[in-house]
Amino acid sequence: MNDISVIIINYNSSSFTIDCIQSILKQTTSSLQYEIIVVDNASKIEDFKTLEKALHTLEINNLKLVRSKYNTGFGGGNMFGIQFAKGNYYAFVNNDTILQNDCLQITYSFLNKNNISICSPQQFDENNQVKKSFDHFLSLKRELFGRKLLEKINPKKYPKRKKIYAEPIKVQSVPGSFLVVDSNDFHQVGGFDTNIFLYYEETDLCYRIAKQSNNGDCYLVPEGRYTHFTGKSTSKNMSIKKELKISLLYVIKKNSGYIHYLILRWFLTVKFFFKSIFKPENFELFLLFLKGASLSLSLKQQQIIAKR
Repeated sequence: MNDISVIIINYNSSSFTIDCIQSILKQTTSSLQYEIIVVDNASKIEDFKTLEKALHTLEINNLKLVRSKYNTGFGGGNMFGIQFAKGNYYAFVNNDTILQNDCLQITYSFLNKNNISICSPQQFDENNQVKKSFDHFLSLKRELFGRKLLEKINPKKYPKRKKIYAEPIKVQSVPGSFLVVDSNDFHQVGGFDTNIFLYYEETDLCYRIAKQSNNGDCYLVPEGRYTHFTGKSTSKNMSIKKELKISLLYVIKKNSGYIHYLILRWFLTVKFFFKSIFKPENFELFLLFLKGASLSLSLKQQQIIAKR
């Protein structure tokens, strides 16, 4: 049994995956028993072979590379990866990240000593500027009124995300770019919801653990530091923007109920109708909301079997 299992997804970005793994090897203390599981999420065969060759060269005993036949998305890829995991804790780490210090030991020790379910280190961008490293639960009021207003009205429940914290702070949700979770709590709630192809998987997971686990607290641990090169495995095209909204409405309906889903859906329908007047590309999003933005329109339904 390992202390912690690190699961990394590669999708057509092998150079980032290799750099991420090398930073883990460099920064992680030898006293921590850990393993690395890399899931190739049906990348182009050339990218997969590049990754396979590079990892073989590293000669890492505690590393396993597995390849999915088709792209299962963030949640599905990670759920595939944990089938090979033997750790007491799981660290879901984006491949476009670099550890600045011993994040794995820091987060493992914090969870283990404090009997807490989930935590995450402090996130920085490629220019070493602090990024927001936690969020508030996805809800109708958050989407209608915005995070800033919630933070101003009730700062205890909604701490400022843009503030730099020196000590660990209890939060509602942490990013999936570096999320460490107790494996028992993770399995108790069924892990990631694989209905979601991309986006909001982590806030959905944090919400369910908070509601169902006895020790479901979630913390930002700023002592740990990592760099996140945001969005290197996804492009910022209209398909991705649509996927973001599909996941948004799905999670709202799932965790807040159908009435909240309807209110938000029609609010966004009207909002993007008027936005499309000034930016015609928003008309596609207006049509998406008009149709209901159901999971049947997700990119998940468009995936095909990859070449071996």
